[in-house]
Amino acid sequence: MQTGNYALGIDIGGTFTDIVVYDSRKGTSTSHKELTTPKAPYEGVIRGVRTLFEREALSYADVDRVIHATTLFTNALIERKGALTGLVTTAGFRDTLEMAREHKYELFDLHIELPRPIVPRRLRLEAAERMGPDGVVQQPLDVAQVVEQAGRLAAAGVTSVAIVFLHAYANPVHERMARDAIAAAHPRLFVSISSDVSPQIREYERTSTTVANAYVKPLADGYLDRMTAEIKQLGIRAPLFMMLSNGGLTHVDEAKRVPIQLLESGPAAGALAGAFFGKRSCVQDVLAFDMGGTTAKLAIIDAGRPLIAHHFEASREKRLTEGSGLPISISTIELIEIGAGGGSIAHLDALGLLKVGPESASSLPGPACYGRGGTQPTVTDANLVLGFLDPAAFAGGTLSIDVGKAEDAMRPLAAQSGLSVPEFAWGIYSIVNENMAAAARVHVAERGHHAGKFALLLTGGGGPLHGCEVARRLGMTRAICPPGAGVASALGLLMAPARIDRMVSVGWKLETVDWAALEAGYQRIEDDARAVIDATLPGQGATAKSQRAADLRFVGQGFEVITELPAGPYTADTYAAIRAAFLATYAKTFGQVPPRGDIEIINIRAAVSAGGGEGNLDVDTGAISAASAARGTRRMYLAERKDYADVPVYERGALTAGQVFHGPAIVQEASSTLIVPPRATVEVDDSGSLIVNLDAASARWQAPSSATEESEKQDACAN
Repeated sequence: MQTGNYALGIDIGGTFTDIVVYDSRKGTSTSHKELTTPKAPYEGVIRGVRTLFEREALSYADVDRVIHATTLFTNALIERKGALTGLVTTAGFRDTLEMAREHKYELFDLHIELPRPIVPRRLRLEAAERMGPDGVVQQPLDVAQVVEQAGRLAAAGVTSVAIVFLHAYANPVHERMARDAIAAAHPRLFVSISSDVSPQIREYERTSTTVANAYVKPLADGYLDRMTAEIKQLGIRAPLFMMLSNGGLTHVDEAKRVPIQLLESGPAAGALAGAFFGKRSCVQDVLAFDMGGTTAKLAIIDAGRPLIAHHFEASREKRLTEGSGLPISISTIELIEIGAGGGSIAHLDALGLLKVGPESASSLPGPACYGRGGTQPTVTDANLVLGFLDPAAFAGGTLSIDVGKAEDAMRPLAAQSGLSVPEFAWGIYSIVNENMAAAARVHVAERGHHAGKFALLLTGGGGPLHGCEVARRLGMTRAICPPGAGVASALGLLMAPARIDRMVSVGWKLETVDWAALEAGYQRIEDDARAVIDATLPGQGATAKSQRAADLRFVGQGFEVITELPAGPYTADTYAAIRAAFLATYAKTFGQVPPRGDIEIINIRAAVSAGGGEGNLDVDTGAISAASAARGTRRMYLAERKDYADVPVYERGALTAGQVFHGPAIVQEASSTLIVPPRATVEVDDSGSLIVNLDAASARWQAPSSATEESEKQDACAN
């Protein structure tokens, strides 16, 4: 690549850190994978950036934007490695975190393990104050007592405090007074208030979200300061932007203020990449399947758009069981995470049955084949033994892997199982594929879909290795492997707009609402979001687009339906449109609508976005080692033969649009390897993606045959 205006994307995963540079003049990108350094994640980032810039002869001074996503804060919650955190709450509400919803996620489990509160009871203190649900002060805040409680927490070693007062969503004055008083008396304490983090009804969820924010806030503050400084030391003067869980970007100060918004930043970037590459291949309905070294993620892209959720659970006791985690009330791209990745460890249970994961070898020590001290067999070891991976070209040739070490790790368990090493490796491969397919099947069904209507879009280092088999198990007939699949999440960072979601609880009846007050409420949260957009992308706040929504329900119901609303301004004439939007969403959700009933507006929401989207993004698949660049064959294990066979190997960069070939085959590029199973057909489309047709009855990927279908396809590509 020649010098130009570059955007730098950095995605830190559990095993690899992906670095991508996009040249805005040429519309092309190039990438590098570096092993993650868990104890100091910035070290792997800086080493990877230096390697890529030196390899491509790039100038740091030509970088005009840096976008970053990380799993650091999610891991801190899961591993309970955040700051020692305290809670100050309204007198009488000390045990909100313990009581939760008084709900058992498995009713008949006598030994059930409920989510452990982040803050132990000894660090949950009370303050005299009371705010009514209408925002009227019922008991003034005892500021001196709040300062005294903060002093007790500081003396106990607490470094971060969450302040959650009853009904603060209706009137935040007491929380703000408490924050200011604590900041003056104890300036070294980090303080999070619920009216900033999660200004909405439902005490338990609001408390849980605010406490989680406080738990990761010191970590985020130190990490982001260090990352900013390290990037500047390289000679990069461009601002650092952070990817949010909702698929948007924000500036560092906003990320430090509410770091809980970053929990799902990496997976969100992967979902954006899935939508982008699906659209380029004129496929609007895709399941974005991203498998890395530690976890696999699946996001539904319906009609070209990722689904957005406003609540999710972190740190679940049981990964696939709703209610077993900590509720977090933030806007996030809806996805499922599965404890399956290249580092997932295989073992035999007490009955001698083969299990894979969720424990992972991560990047340190890593799979046995890495030669970094790992001795247990992993999914990556199995893929190497099966012939799916080329030791000389793994991770673009940046990491040498040893098939002998992989076989040695498997041999004891294989002998114990009465299997050969290749058969045992195939067992690992099959089980991890079924684990991922089973989780995906449930996730898709719970959203009212059938997997067969989607194409599976394969990203991550492991997605192309496993995706075709996962798709077949889901009853899908197509898989799409985009160029640069192994670094797709980092590519997704380059496509993200600046986006800020804001919401506030109101509790108004639609039939009697003050329309001027409703419009003013929306304008306030939109103005707040636009101010953050302006701080992220100067000058774009005024022209940023806003999508309004509301949490609506029939009077008397306990929970709401989030409904997209028409654009404002709102007047009495808007009543019919809002009611119709709610009834349509309600009917889609529940299948029928009550014959009559008044409607309540519980929360109002606005998603404001600007910029983003690299429509002409191309991907340089990178150089493959000389030993692997030439087309040839490789011995690959075929389960139906129970033996190895020589199968063709294609260099991804040498494939051209319109080219067709058949499986079994291997397609290799620097960041990933696609395994094409027997009886599958592959065609390279005009965008450079590989369309894998898994339907044996069809010889190739067919273009629409009728004029109507052709028109629909063109519309899908244009929108």
